[in-house]
Amino acid sequence: MNRIEIRELTKDHGPHRVVDHLTFDVLPGKVTGFLGPNGAGKSTTLRLLLGLDRPTSGSVTIGGSRFAELRDPLRRVGALLDPQAAHGGRRARDHLLALAVSNGIPPARVDSVLEQAGLAAVARRRVGTYSLGMRQRLGVAAALLGDPGVLLLDEPTNGLDPEGIIWIRELMCGLAAEGRTVFVASHLMAESASFVDHLVVLGRGKLLADSSLEEFIEARSTPRVRLRTSEPGRLEAALAREGFQLSAADGGRWTVDGIRAERIGSLAAREGIPVLELTDERASLEQAYLDLTADRTPYSATAA
Repeated sequence: MNRIEIRELTKDHGPHRVVDHLTFDVLPGKVTGFLGPNGAGKSTTLRLLLGLDRPTSGSVTIGGSRFAELRDPLRRVGALLDPQAAHGGRRARDHLLALAVSNGIPPARVDSVLEQAGLAAVARRRVGTYSLGMRQRLGVAAALLGDPGVLLLDEPTNGLDPEGIIWIRELMCGLAAEGRTVFVASHLMAESASFVDHLVVLGRGKLLADSSLEEFIEARSTPRVRLRTSEPGRLEAALAREGFQLSAADGGRWTVDGIRAERIGSLAAREGIPVLELTDERASLEQAYLDLTADRTPYSATAA
């Protein structure tokens, strides 16, 4: 019921193709990160999902229906696309109350989501007096208002302080754990790595990757082990017999390329060589992402 299905989705703006035959699913029970350089087509795809724009071809459905066909859309789908959407002259509680009344949602739910978003104490202040982070919280509160099974969030951590970032991260993971579909567009790689389970990556409107976070990083990492030992000479000789080279690193540590920590641990145990530290190194999400999208970034700066 909460599955998002995108099939051959294409959107042209004049001669420019913004979204190019996208096909992928966003599944319940996990947080799916939607990544890509500026201009990759992420925001356009979200707009097509919400019926704010019409596709040139292809289809996008939520639970088998187009968004425009949903009888109770706010109860099915909650979305945050622009934290500046709420009118600055309206009080925060009144903004949510208008949404609730127009969608048949009990007014009591307004106070519940304001509390959940940490805005209960400032609910009667005008939105125009809110900081960016407070507006972001209000946008999340609006997305949660109908207690929907699907959440679409565009850059939800933008403007939030550290406490707010932890809150939104735990919120998204908690909603996914309840079996909801959580689809999050972001360009913050380090932050995304802390909460996403699955990744969909775009580049120039095309699908570049659709995999779990672990698989995405693993596919773009060269095996390397970092270690410390009190007997590097013995370990170097043992590794050489297996066709591997021990290389000096910083802080009295050593590295070995092309091997996993498990194999070195077994080798060291067999030879009776003490190992004080042993860990696999792999690319970060940011490194793996940059490796994938290096030639798919339409706007990139050059060094001075």
